[in-house]
Amino acid sequence: MTIDSTRAAADANEGVAMPAGTDLPVSRPGHDPSTDAAWFTTVVREHSAALVRYFARRGPRQDAEDLAAEVLAVAWRRRADVPLEAVLPWLYRTAGFTLANHRRKLIDLPVDVVPETGTVRVSEHPELSALFDAELRGALESVGERDREILLLHAWEGLDGEELAEVLGISRSGSDAALSRARKRLREAWTERLSF
Repeated sequence: MTIDSTRAAADANEGVAMPAGTDLPVSRPGHDPSTDAAWFTTVVREHSAALVRYFARRGPRQDAEDLAAEVLAVAWRRRADVPLEAVLPWLYRTAGFTLANHRRKLIDLPVDVVPETGTVRVSEHPELSALFDAELRGALESVGERDREILLLHAWEGLDGEELAEVLGISRSGSDAALSRARKRLREAWTERLSF
């Protein structure tokens, strides 16, 4: 994956281009710019493939690399806010916001059709189209969006415990409870579909 940049600032040792519009002098508190560049290089190497997979499972595959690069650019700009012990969960949380913004851009509605309250949703669930099992897809469609996201973060991204809590922005016990409830609702939806 490449990060598009018109003005590439590179780490002299690594040769990795920084996102467009970034300058090395802005640093994490207590860190020098070369440390930031090395940190970012490590983040890109370790997590860019996971981000591309995240987006490829949830939307058009041709947008996955661009969206992943957008998340990495946010990580670079907000590097002082990224928790060093939970980089990937922070990236996934940012990816969720990035995907939601991307989906909103794809909805082309006349102004008089846009509802005054609530969110406009894409009629399809791209993440579900990746599933081949129609029964599972139907069961996942019938649970709420939050439950579905929790289940997919757990099943596809392998998150649970503290990492899932970080992505969801809730406590560890809250994420454990949310995962348990989501599993229960999926199990009920699955049972209901199979009892026909």
